[in-house]
Amino acid sequence: MNKSEFIEQLRNSLNGLAEEDIKKSVDYYSEMIDDRIEDGIPEEEAVSGLGSLESIVNQILTDTPITKIVKEKIKPKRKLKTWEIVLLIVGSPVWFPILLALIIVAFALYLCGWIIMLCLYIVDVAFTLLGLGGIVYAFIQENGFNSGLFFAGCGTALIGVSILLFLGFTKISKGLVFATKNMALGIKKLFVGGRKE
Repeated sequence: MNKSEFIEQLRNSLNGLAEEDIKKSVDYYSEMIDDRIEDGIPEEEAVSGLGSLESIVNQILTDTPITKIVKEKIKPKRKLKTWEIVLLIVGSPVWFPILLALIIVAFALYLCGWIIMLCLYIVDVAFTLLGLGGIVYAFIQENGFNSGLFFAGCGTALIGVSILLFLGFTKISKGLVFATKNMALGIKKLFVGGRKE
């Protein structure tokens, strides 16, 4: 792909963003390509060296606040007619509560995921504290060596379980962060709605 094709596809993929943001991104990547060409790299190699168009668009969308994307998307491209304004106002008792309910449910589900993660970490801390308590009790109990050995073993086992749980919960939380980023990117892509060529 040559520079003009790349710039054209980049512009089309970002067509839901504000014009100034599109121009800024296009100018940035155009300058990067020009710099590579000046360094003696052939035009096609200079373009392919930037990475895939999809990853570039994803990075631009990730760096753009969603409020800016939504604001640009809902800004009327033409003046609304009187009947359209009346229809929006008359229909608002129906569409507004539905939209609000969807937003609240989505936020509640997202919040529940993180609350569950917090609870899992609290359980992990409880296992650690129980393990430490078992080891300490092994030294202060007065029921003999065998009883002390039992409590020390149980305490060590609980600490081992807590370490394993911590590793598992950390993996799950990283997955949740990854899913959150992908959801945010997906929502941004819905608003931008770039054309793929």
